[in-house]
Amino acid sequence: MVIDEHLTERARGAMIGLAVGDALGMPTQSMSATQIVEYYGGLIHSLMDAVPQQPIAPNMPAGSVTDDTEQAFVLANRLIEDDGRIDNDAYAQDLLRWEMKMKARGSLDLLGPSTRAALQALTDGVEPEHTGRFGTTNGGAMRATPVGIAFRPGKSLAEEAWRSCVVTHNTVQGIESTMLVSAAVSFAVEGRRDFLQKALEFVESQPTRGNWSAKASVVARVKMFMERVISEGVTISDDEFAVILRRDCGTSVEANESVAAAFAIATRFFDRPTEALCFAASLGGDTDTIAAITGAMLGAWHGVDGFDQAIVGQVLRRLKDDNRLDVSRTVAGLLALREREG
Repeated sequence: MVIDEHLTERARGAMIGLAVGDALGMPTQSMSATQIVEYYGGLIHSLMDAVPQQPIAPNMPAGSVTDDTEQAFVLANRLIEDDGRIDNDAYAQDLLRWEMKMKARGSLDLLGPSTRAALQALTDGVEPEHTGRFGTTNGGAMRATPVGIAFRPGKSLAEEAWRSCVVTHNTVQGIESTMLVSAAVSFAVEGRRDFLQKALEFVESQPTRGNWSAKASVVARVKMFMERVISEGVTISDDEFAVILRRDCGTSVEANESVAAAFAIATRFFDRPTEALCFAASLGGDTDTIAAITGAMLGAWHGVDGFDQAIVGQVLRRLKDDNRLDVSRTVAGLLALREREG
């Protein structure tokens, strides 16, 4: 099967952009903006070693990725093995095995709170449609990039985005955020420059799925902050924009904060991908996930060449040597699923 080289380049850009954003945000994750300046000497402009005071990844070397990238590859491999229709029982076991491997390595970068609680419930015999009923965080969204590569915008994309998060994030917020990231990547891989807006329209056209939560809508907050960037973007500085995201949007693990922040950053820095990821890494909060999602979406449009090549090279070396992740083989497997759709 011969796959269009531009399609391959954009798909590679999505997976590598995810990893690059993740690696840039790794040293600052769960830290405040004040702590980032204190421990790293200012804003993030390049890959950096994590300081000993890093709460999740102390002393992790520069260029290392976190659970965002690793779990995205877990999902990608499951999609490929299952021929495009996720076996959620097998996927749950994949995630549990991944966490065991991380613990054996002494890592503190394990499953997020929603994912861990859901998988424990599944292990205890709770039916899969009930295990994720409290998951409003961004775990589904951070893993969603492979779904966007594997499927064109349409019914299959919506279905597998849902299946990829239902066990752990079966809430309106969890599903909306996962579908938004999947759709943005998919439209970008298709070559649609308006992929951020098209993702919003796609998710708004889908029937509401998932358990109710009193937390704010992810779609509504993404739309709100994208519109704010468009209306105010030329009149405010990057420092002012960062304050707006921290104060008005939030940068926590909640999907309606971190995913909204990622879409806003991608909108503001649309043609400056590396700058976008450094900005995200400097925000404070869930920086690795915000930067990873931003990187996946912008990488799916700009391709690998859109990012600083020295940074890309260092991250790819660590992916290969430390994580044993094969980007080219994974992307080829995902694109084979996409091409089969016709």
